Amino acid sequence: MATRRGFLASVLLTASLPQLTWADAGAPAYLGAAKEPDGSFALFGLSAAGEDRFRLPLPARGHAGAAHPMRPEAVIFARRPGTFARVLDCVTGQVMHDLAAPQGAHFSGHGTYSGNGALLFTGEVNNASGQGQIGIWNVDEGYARQGSFASGGIGPHEIMFSVRNNLLVVANGGIQAALDDERTTLNLETMQPNLTYLSQGGEVVDQLLLPAELRLNSIRHLAQAADGTVAFAMQWQGEAGVVTPLLGLHRPGQSPVLAEMPDMLALRLKGYAGSVAFSGDGARVAISCPRGGLLVVFDRDGTLQTSHSRADICGLGSAPDGFFATDGLGGIARVQNGALHMLNAAPRAWDNHLITL
Repeated sequence: MATRRGFLASVLLTASLPQLTWADAGAPAYLGAAKEPDGSFALFGLSAAGEDRFRLPLPARGHAGAAHPMRPEAVIFARRPGTFARVLDCVTGQVMHDLAAPQGAHFSGHGTYSGNGALLFTGEVNNASGQGQIGIWNVDEGYARQGSFASGGIGPHEIMFSVRNNLLVVANGGIQAALDDERTTLNLETMQPNLTYLSQGGEVVDQLLLPAELRLNSIRHLAQAADGTVAFAMQWQGEAGVVTPLLGLHRPGQSPVLAEMPDMLALRLKGYAGSVAFSGDGARVAISCPRGGLLVVFDRDGTLQTSHSRADICGLGSAPDGFFATDGLGGIARVQNGALHMLNAAPRAWDNHLITL
């Protein structure tokens, strides 16, 4: 009886403790991974003004990650083809869990929480075939592996959870890459990217295939607006100098809108969009193009608005009045009112992506 009373008392005490929030971690507006001057790697929390809120060390280069929707914890994925995913307590800096990709597979560099934060979904790629799968991890059971299901294509890269549609959205890039050289594509003759919408049980609800002439346009990165519109950024795998759209907009059951640009601007982007984001009000969407040193902003209908020059710009997040961006030279900028404003310059090289909180 005493043991039972003690157990009940501990449960009640735990339930009465205040739950930590992102405010306890310094109220960061964004999370981003970076390489520091000494060659080490870390995850940083950043304010909307570009100031550091926290720094947490990483074991190797981080690519992207996901922030828990309720609690101040985040999971950061290794740069593909990596096999680690580290779950961090962003208040204490404690490593809560180290997740490993299944044997014979690697993480795609991206993952997402379910809307209520109870599950973590991870993009995974079979080493031998390039076939994609979505790993399922039970957050409340210590991130225990719960199973997996097919991603709907080859080479999934970014995945996200659409709260509006209660669906997983997967950018199946279509690329089967060589493990010893991730830039070498092994399946150009058969490559076929797609954008797939999946239920939480793995059922394909909708799937978008690009036209045949664009099948070498790998769908890589995703963003979503409050109304459920998905923006997808692409990377051309064909011959250099070919002008192709690098931004698409889509809603389940509808035809996509492929954004167009003047040829001279499109050629400057070198067929490569690194990140994509909607503005906070959902009225605009932007892609970052690090190879061309440009950030390009469009209306919601895919009409070109403005472009902004900044060397190696890639990390991109949503801001209430525009966009927040980072680059490989340590720069932190905001894009608003048709102009790019530098906020800060940090002594580090920001990696490709930002997580908007």
